[in-house]
Amino acid sequence: MRISTVTMFEQSVKSLNRQQGDFLKVGQQIATGRRVVNPSDDPQAASRAVGVSQAKAVTQQFADARISARNSLAQSESVLNSVSDAIISAKTLLVQAASDTLSDVDRQSVASELRGVYETLIGQANATDGNGRYLFGGYNDDAPPFARTEFADGAAATIDYRGDENAREQRIDASRLMQVTDNGNTIFRSVPSGAGYVARAERDEGVRNEGSVTFTSGPSRIDPSAGGFGQPFTIAFDVDDDTGEASWQALAFERDGDGNPVLDGDGNPNLVQIATGEYTSGQSLTVAGVSITLQGLPADGDAIQVRPANADDANQDLFKSLKDAIDVLELDQQGTAENRALFRNTLNSVMRELDNNLDNVLTVRASVGARLNELDVVDSVAGNRMLNYEQTLSDLVDLDYAEAISEYSLRQVGLQAAQKAFVDIKSMSLFDYLR
Repeated sequence: MRISTVTMFEQSVKSLNRQQGDFLKVGQQIATGRRVVNPSDDPQAASRAVGVSQAKAVTQQFADARISARNSLAQSESVLNSVSDAIISAKTLLVQAASDTLSDVDRQSVASELRGVYETLIGQANATDGNGRYLFGGYNDDAPPFARTEFADGAAATIDYRGDENAREQRIDASRLMQVTDNGNTIFRSVPSGAGYVARAERDEGVRNEGSVTFTSGPSRIDPSAGGFGQPFTIAFDVDDDTGEASWQALAFERDGDGNPVLDGDGNPNLVQIATGEYTSGQSLTVAGVSITLQGLPADGDAIQVRPANADDANQDLFKSLKDAIDVLELDQQGTAENRALFRNTLNSVMRELDNNLDNVLTVRASVGARLNELDVVDSVAGNRMLNYEQTLSDLVDLDYAEAISEYSLRQVGLQAAQKAFVDIKSMSLFDYLR
C-alpha cells in the first residue's frame, strides 16, 4: 500500500494534537486540583457531584438560619434574665414595705423604687433584636407590643398588649421548625400550669371592700379530691345591722355534667352556694378543698375572691400586680383600718402573683435554654453531615496528585516523542537521494 506524504503529515499532526490535548488535560487537572474539570471527564461522577453540592448548599442555609435563631434566643434569654431579676427586686421591696415599722413616707419611698422596677419591666417587655424587630410581639413585631392606654377621665393608665398570640418560628433543619421567640402574653400575662390559688379582697373586680377583713394565710390546697376543687369561688359576707354578727357563704358557678357554667336567661352564669357558716375573726375556712385564714371585721357585702392562678378571671398580668402594689403603698396608712386592710390584702395578693409570674418567666427561660441546647446538638449533627458531603465530593471529583503527576510525566514523554517523530518524518524526502 502506498502512503502519500500528505497522509504522513496528517497522521503526525493528529498524533501531536491528541498528545498535546491529553497533556494539557492532565495539566489542567493538576492546576485545579480536580479530577473532573468538565462533565465530559466523568458524566456519572459529575451528576452525583451536582446533587451532593446542592445538599451541601441547603445544609449551609440551615446553618445560617441557626445563627439567626441563636441570636434571637440569646437576646430573649438575656432579657428574661433581667426580667426575673426585676421581679425578685420587686418582691424584696414589697417584703420591706410590709413591715409595720415603716411610716407612710417610708412606704412612698419604696413605691418610688417599685415604680422604677415597673418602668424597667415595661422597657424589657418592649425589647428589640438587632434588626429593630420587637422580640415579644409575635408576628406584630414592627411596633411596641406593650403600650400605655391613657384615660380621659383621669383613671390610672393601663398597660395593654398589642402583639399577637403567635410566636415567630424558623426552620433550622429539614425536619425541624423551631420557635425562636415567645409572645408577650406568654411571658408577662400568664402563669405556669399547676400554679396555686390566689385571693383578692374585693367585692367585684376593681371594687374595694369597705371592712377591715384580711386573709393572713392561704389560700392553700389541702384536699384535691374535694368536690368543686380547682374551680373559682367567692366568699361573701353578710353582716346583721342590729347585732353586728357576720356570716359567710361561698358562691361558685353552677356547672352542668360537662363542667360548663349554667347560664341564666340573660346569659350570665348562675351562682350557687357551696358552703356557709358564721364568721369569727381569726378562723380558718375550708371550701372546695382550699383553706384560707381570715382576720378582721367585714362590712356587709364585702367579699374575698378565691381563684386558681391560671383561671380566666384571675389576675395574671405582671404589670397590673405591680401597679396595684404601687397604688396601695401610696395610701394613707395612718388613716382608717379599711386602708390598712386594703394594704395588707393587696400586698398578700401581689406577693403570690409575683411568685407565679416569676415561676412563669423562669419556665419560659428554661424553654429558651433548652432550644439553645438543641441548636448546639443540631449544629453538631449538621457539622458531621457537612464532613460527609465534603468527603463524598472529594471522592467524586478531587484529584489524586500522585497518580496525576505520574500521568503528567507520561503524557509529557508521549508528547515529546510525537514531536520528535514529526520532526523526523517531515525531514524525509526522496529528493535527498537524487544526485
